[in-house]
Amino acid sequence: MRTGTILKYMAAIAGIAPLLISCNQKQQQGQQAQQALPFPVTKIESKEVTAYQVFPTSIEGIINSNVRAKVAGYIKEVLVDEGEKVKKGQPLFRLETESLSQDAEAARASINVAQVEVDKLKPLVEKGIVGEVQLETAKANLAQAKSNYNSIVANIGYATVKSPVDGYVGAIPFRLGTLVSPSDQVPLTTVSDINEVYAYFSFNEKDYLNFLENTPGETLKEKIGNFPEVILQLANGTIYSHKGKIQTVTGQVNRNTGTVSIRAIFDNPERLITNGNSGKIMIPTTYADQPVIPQAATFERQGQVMAFTVDGEGMINPVIIEIKDDVDNLYVVGSGLNIGDQIVTSGVGKLKSGMKIAPQEVSYDSVTKPIKVSFRN
Repeated sequence: MRTGTILKYMAAIAGIAPLLISCNQKQQQGQQAQQALPFPVTKIESKEVTAYQVFPTSIEGIINSNVRAKVAGYIKEVLVDEGEKVKKGQPLFRLETESLSQDAEAARASINVAQVEVDKLKPLVEKGIVGEVQLETAKANLAQAKSNYNSIVANIGYATVKSPVDGYVGAIPFRLGTLVSPSDQVPLTTVSDINEVYAYFSFNEKDYLNFLENTPGETLKEKIGNFPEVILQLANGTIYSHKGKIQTVTGQVNRNTGTVSIRAIFDNPERLITNGNSGKIMIPTTYADQPVIPQAATFERQGQVMAFTVDGEGMINPVIIEIKDDVDNLYVVGSGLNIGDQIVTSGVGKLKSGMKIAPQEVSYDSVTKPIKVSFRN
């Protein structure tokens, strides 16, 4: 009786077991299907992007000539205004010359006296009444009197202060009645030629080495010639309409600052920028035919930047990538990914290695636009 009951139970269990296994398998399959959540994926395509390095810069006219008084005197007239265009030799200031005029009259009188003495001695020398030495002494006094007079006349001419170059008048710190002299530290004004302007900035040692290593050319002169045109961002954030060209690189690292001085030149036909302006120099680097991915497709683990690739079955696999550069919301990939690889574009923080997803195809352009200019210090 007891044995028969046991056999019945065993038969019942044997009949139920396949059902239980089938249900368990279906449950596991359902869970797996539930785990395969949808994630956006895209295939990496070829794309050209440009990144920019940015350096503070100061602007100067190609010619900046300080205008100083050559003689001491009070300013009698200011003949120009700040910002005015002037020509070389054009009068800018006139200094008071009354005392110089009086000195000139006295010097003229001295010339007359010396001339009279020479004229008086000539016939006496011819008759042998006086010696030749007296006449020569009188002639020397006459020459000295003329030299003194000419010097005073020159100083009177210097009282009219003229522009040394063509250009534009800068600040005028002195006005009528101010006593000025050649020893003044502050010039009367500065005349600048701003048809072209210089932009001065600096590379640190790392930037300079990158410049030497990555710019084509055998010599420093050739590398400067092959360097790309640079862009000027003005103080108000706008981009200057004319591109510039690097002209000089000192080629020596300043021990105090650890920098190398650079000078670029810009055309300035509209005279929009002038001596003393500031801004930022933007140096472009263009990347073509290299993998470019959205930053949202990456994550960090133990200090390494990673992304998830997706195979044809929807299985994801983490890969370590090397970032060559960043442009706005994009990374330029140096290694770890190739053009044609399929990656998860967002939501990567929810994924784990070995998971299976339901890939949702999105266009490559949609995840790599808009691409804005990136300014990197």
